Amino acid sequence: MLFRQLFDRESSTYTYLIADRASAEAILVDPVLEQVERDLKLLKELGLTLRYCLETHVHADHITGAAQLRSVTGCLSVVPDRAQVECADQSIRHGETLHVGEVEIQAIATPGHTDSHMAYLVNGTHLLTGDALLIRGCGRTDFQSGDAGTLFDSVTQRVFTLPNATLIYPAHDYRGQTVSSVEEEKCWNPRFQGRSRDEFKQFMNELNLPDPQKMMEALPANERCGQTPAMSANTYSI
Repeated sequence: MLFRQLFDRESSTYTYLIADRASAEAILVDPVLEQVERDLKLLKELGLTLRYCLETHVHADHITGAAQLRSVTGCLSVVPDRAQVECADQSIRHGETLHVGEVEIQAIATPGHTDSHMAYLVNGTHLLTGDALLIRGCGRTDFQSGDAGTLFDSVTQRVFTLPNATLIYPAHDYRGQTVSSVEEEKCWNPRFQGRSRDEFKQFMNELNLPDPQKMMEALPANERCGQTPAMSANTYSI
């Protein structure tokens, strides 16, 4: 398996490129519009064919690159089954899998940050947690039908029950951290460690965070797979 973690500095977003070396089939998870050229260049350099763009959820802090990547590569856009994204080629439900060659990607429903959030377990060893679980943190729960109690249940019952050695790869990090593990987060994540469900809910409901700067632009665009009025002005090749 080929596994690459790619970073967008403006939104502090991690995009993941995963590929099967034998078949040269690839998938991009949570691509960012401003990084489409970078992603296409890397696909070309590595000799990969992009089969899917996969979202963990409808993002509020950046616009997905799925529409641009689909227009160039012919890949399929895949979103969680409860996400309100009518332009997607297909949806994925809890327990379902995608395959790129011999690489298996299993969907694990982890609602709470949003009501349609998914994590993805890659070959049983690498867990892409989206915004549900961050390294020593977690995603907010105060908009997009988020719910703190639901997020607590998702993390404690569906993430922390995986083998301790499972690697954690989040959709964001703001302190330069790149990877953790189930064991580390159970022991050291201050949002969850030593907190009851009710205590977690109280903590999350008192955060009073400002809205993401690009939310008014990003949410409607992401409901169209990242299609924006300026899209036709940009040309990419692979």
